[in-house]
Amino acid sequence: MQLLAFLATVTLLAVLSSAAVIPRPQHELRSLFNASLQDHIQSRRDNIQTNQLPAGAVLNQCTVPGTVALTFDDGPYIYTPQLLDTLSAHHAVATFFLNGVNKGSIAAFPDLVRRTLAEGHQLGSHTWGHLSLPSLPYPSILDQMISLEDSLSALLGFYPTYMRFPYLQYDGVSLAAMAELGYRVIGASVDTKDYENDDPGLSWRSFEKFKTELNAGGTIVLAHDSHQTTAEVLVDNMLAEIERRGLKMVTVGECLGEPAEFWYRQGR
Repeated sequence: MQLLAFLATVTLLAVLSSAAVIPRPQHELRSLFNASLQDHIQSRRDNIQTNQLPAGAVLNQCTVPGTVALTFDDGPYIYTPQLLDTLSAHHAVATFFLNGVNKGSIAAFPDLVRRTLAEGHQLGSHTWGHLSLPSLPYPSILDQMISLEDSLSALLGFYPTYMRFPYLQYDGVSLAAMAELGYRVIGASVDTKDYENDDPGLSWRSFEKFKTELNAGGTIVLAHDSHQTTAEVLVDNMLAEIERRGLKMVTVGECLGEPAEFWYRQGR
């Protein structure tokens, strides 16, 4: 009941928000020594609710027995609605790691972001522009995160506590940045590689990889709502297999045993 009440509250905030999301194709490079940036980060720290999960450490496995967390990167995009329909048909929830700009953009699909939240799914950060963070200087890493925070805050009134690195690529510097910004970092223990098999005749390869890695004990599943075959074929097959095994489909926050009030932080 606590989870349902929280989701109802954040959904209402999303629906009532009328602020437009303004795309930021050219970001101002923020200096580490810029006082306004330091004030910005401090205000975020003041807004972080602490729980047992560490910030800046990569979490690859669910800790709640019998659960599986489907996660989808790179949206929102034109295939996301069909994927949401399939999840709804299976009475399943998932976690969506969003980009500000990728194949689609938050600015192009604001109602889709709201719908995803309203249907009980968890939202996470996948950075603003899906760049490999280890290739960036520290100020630009912060900019990739804060730019998305600003857009989601304008749209919803809050922004996520959870993130996933683009390409699953990270190093000590990028992990330190996530710790500074207070993010729970989500990896994966089941990687479908669906981007390599984005064809109806090849989707079985991703499905077989999914089953093999489930058999090996994997519980956090990585796929992409930016690929047509994933939305049309793979997701339905994965959901049916999870049901066949008697596992519970939950969000990443739920599979890690973290209460819903820790999934988001209030916008500025």
